[in-house]
Amino acid sequence: MRRLLIGFFVGGLFGVAGGFALGIFFFPYIFPPPRADQQVADRAAHAVLATGRFVHADPTDIVHWGRGGVSLLKAPDGGRLIVLEQDFEVGPGPDFRVYLVRHPAPRAKDDVRTAFLDVGGLMSFAGSQIYRIAEDVDLQAYGSVVIWCRAFGQLISPATLAKAS
Repeated sequence: MRRLLIGFFVGGLFGVAGGFALGIFFFPYIFPPPRADQQVADRAAHAVLATGRFVHADPTDIVHWGRGGVSLLKAPDGGRLIVLEQDFEVGPGPDFRVYLVRHPAPRAKDDVRTAFLDVGGLMSFAGSQIYRIAEDVDLQAYGSVVIWCRAFGQLISPATLAKAS
């Protein structure tokens, strides 16, 4: 009888812990944040420094994907912005970050891990979002913008930047 009670107690603990872990993992899938709709005030006054499009890093991976545009803008006051455009979208997941990456066309985790700058946490899985870039950052050194899952060390979607002429 004692073994049965101990087994029941241990099984209950594993069940609660496993349920909690699954809940944390699936939370962004079940309750995604609302679509973002941040707009750059007087966009015509901003100089376009570079543009790009998010793509699948690995076309065989159906879980980690992204699409849509990204722009690097310079404000009239000299401030610089990363703008994920209105058509931006990625598959949901935990702890997504926006990175500036030195590699011009990252397609593997190691392409990102070598040299990157964390710009901030992804605000939403879809829609227009704005991220400020510190003034001391040399944008010429970065060739792409990447959506990265920090929790699992996973490349979600890269966008190669084409410098504006």
